[in-house]
Amino acid sequence: MELSDAAQLLGALSQETRLSVLRLLVGAGPNGLPAGEIAERISVPPSTASFHLTALERAGVTQSTRHSRQIWHAVRYATLRELIAFLTETCCGGRPELCGDIAALLPHTPEERLAMTPAFNVLFLCSKNSGRSIIAEALLQKIGLGRFHAYSAGSEPADAPNPDVLAKLVALGHDTSQLRSKSWDVFTGPSAPRMDFVIALCDTLDGQVCPDFGARAITGAWPLPDPAKFSGNAAERSTMLNELYASLHRRISIFTSLPFSALDRIAARARLDEIGAGPVAMMGGR
Repeated sequence: MELSDAAQLLGALSQETRLSVLRLLVGAGPNGLPAGEIAERISVPPSTASFHLTALERAGVTQSTRHSRQIWHAVRYATLRELIAFLTETCCGGRPELCGDIAALLPHTPEERLAMTPAFNVLFLCSKNSGRSIIAEALLQKIGLGRFHAYSAGSEPADAPNPDVLAKLVALGHDTSQLRSKSWDVFTGPSAPRMDFVIALCDTLDGQVCPDFGARAITGAWPLPDPAKFSGNAAERSTMLNELYASLHRRISIFTSLPFSALDRIAARARLDEIGAGPVAMMGGR
């Protein structure tokens, strides 16, 4: 860290509210907190919190990312560690080892990896795990080419995948022999594969609260319509399934093409949300 960088960082922290925000975010861990909750917990108006959060991010000590309609803020522990190392490198007459490795007291968190490297485990969620998530699992298995391991699950799984969905996948050249509807509880036990990404394909999962899939998982939302609710005759429903498949194909193609080697976890989370906010085919509008 350069002297000018350290001075800028210390200047950003030379204010009581910002120190309160930083202490709060350090305690929150790598996932951080939404801006509204930060303002509430330090008892300041949202506009005041936003002003100080902007100053902290400009100094490089925090980083923000959008989650659906909220802006979340998290500490950049690597920056704090660099600052402590800078302040103590001349400690004790040029013998910093006498002070111990103070910087090591800060937690090493998963998002500090400079790059993410496939293969990744990706879990797609929807309520019944019979339509959207089944299509997404099949698509990622085919598009991912071994760089991604696809899984799907639901909060209240159906007895079996939607027959129309399976027929459409078969017609489009997918192997459906391993596809089945299952509970998301399958992925929460100690023997379950650890997820790198968890992507919800419906808005609320019927009001269910998602289980804890581990601190490593990066979560995102790509809300899409439920094929079980498609109406019309057989030809119209088939057209809507084609559009749903096309929307998921586009999103998953963008996802698998991300430059993961150049992304840290916070940047990857932001890109996941950007993909989910992208255009969706108009379904049922004919």
